[in-house]
Amino acid sequence: MTLSSMLGDLVPLQLVLGTVLVASASVIWTQVVQPLYAARKLSLPPGPPGHWLFGNASPGPYSFRYYSELVDTYGPVISLRYGKRIVCVIGRYQAAVDILSKHSAETADRPRAIAANEIQSGGMRVLMTQAGERIKKIRRALHAYLQPNVAENYKQMQYKNAKKYILDCYLNPAGHLKHAKRYAASVVMTIAYGKTTPTSYSDPEVQAVNKYLALLGATLRPGAHLVDTYPFLRYIPGYLAHLRRYQAEEQALYSAQLDVVRKQLAHGDVQPSFATYLLENQERLQFSDAELAYLAGAIFGAGSDTTAAALGFITMAAACYPEAQARVQAQLDKVLGRDRVPSFEDEDTLPEVTAFVLEAYRWRPVSITGFAHRAMKDIIWKDYVIPEGAEILGIHWAIARDPDVYPEPEAFKPERWLTPDGCIRDDLRFFNFGFGRRVCVGQHVANNSLFINTALVLWAFKISQDPSKPIDTHAFTDTANVHPAPFHAIFEPRISNLEELLTGNDE
Repeated sequence: MTLSSMLGDLVPLQLVLGTVLVASASVIWTQVVQPLYAARKLSLPPGPPGHWLFGNASPGPYSFRYYSELVDTYGPVISLRYGKRIVCVIGRYQAAVDILSKHSAETADRPRAIAANEIQSGGMRVLMTQAGERIKKIRRALHAYLQPNVAENYKQMQYKNAKKYILDCYLNPAGHLKHAKRYAASVVMTIAYGKTTPTSYSDPEVQAVNKYLALLGATLRPGAHLVDTYPFLRYIPGYLAHLRRYQAEEQALYSAQLDVVRKQLAHGDVQPSFATYLLENQERLQFSDAELAYLAGAIFGAGSDTTAAALGFITMAAACYPEAQARVQAQLDKVLGRDRVPSFEDEDTLPEVTAFVLEAYRWRPVSITGFAHRAMKDIIWKDYVIPEGAEILGIHWAIARDPDVYPEPEAFKPERWLTPDGCIRDDLRFFNFGFGRRVCVGQHVANNSLFINTALVLWAFKISQDPSKPIDTHAFTDTANVHPAPFHAIFEPRISNLEELLTGNDE
């Protein structure tokens, strides 16, 4: 082989290597170095140091604990960097008000969620839909069926299912967490699809939806997938194939549920429901069939998951804080006695029940890390700037433990929500349903569910721990919406003729 031929073979190789090096350097400069340099010109909130190129390490399991520790160390608002992503974490009440409430218009966006939304949800997930006309259209449709005056129409159905929940706990107290899931599934299946037949937690469609909710919750954990930090990874063959499979299966599930309602509508034998409303107004609302399926499914997903978890935490709090439980029961006995079943009509006279619910929301927030917002423009907070494009995460767990707003934050104290004369305070709140313009549309239905179930369960039972099986109040799932780990509680009936009263005519 001659020298000239050897050089001829090397030149193309050198060109290829040179092109790869230039392209790599260009990606690093534009995707990491330039955003980092721009951020450093701004006064970002403080935070832990990270690698010059890759930024901070992912938080790992139970990220809310990691973020809360950072807030304790660096202050109420901290900043982190994952590749080119800047994430600002809020862990105190007033900072959340200042940034996410007062700047609700500028923080109404969601960051791009490649793994959870674009791949696993086909871009259809309501929770992660970014700002623009589409989310406005979606929220208008949801509001039409979930606004306060419409939520009043669901109370009779919720009451009937709540009494069934109490009977289930009476007959099989060991299954109380499953009974809570059955209650939540029944309510949302009626609202979403007009289902009137009894719903069981073991029903195939309920099991399937809960399966995909659990899978989504795992994907939504901060740092769960590198593709959200390095988007080019989505193009690696085979990578995230399991998420694409989940999406196809979930889409088929929601479409099948909607098709059942569509057939009922065609035969004129359909119950009022959100799915019916969507199908009858599809042309006006301008939704595709896939969007309709996911939108109806969103009610089940959001409503069933969170309500069931919150009911589990109500039981946990009652068992672990007998004094707080006794305060509620004293008021129940005074207002109702033990021969009349609580109802929604009693709500104004039972502020202790409402306070118990509000404290449970704070003590064990279900959406424990919150869901990320995206700054649509630079936001000034004190001496810092949250730059346009930054992700903003209001950590519910950390905010709920702000000692300046909630003294003795680790204690369960419903009385903190009451005025000296026993009314619900109007100067204290918690953000359990989210922030600003992305607050949960279904909050009114959820609040109604928590009130009536709490009133009934504390009227019906004295709930306590089994000394041989103590409850670990910090044991819950590592998902976006947390559920308590299985725990044992004793349900001692307070009402001698409980079953007779609960099986009487619904009010």
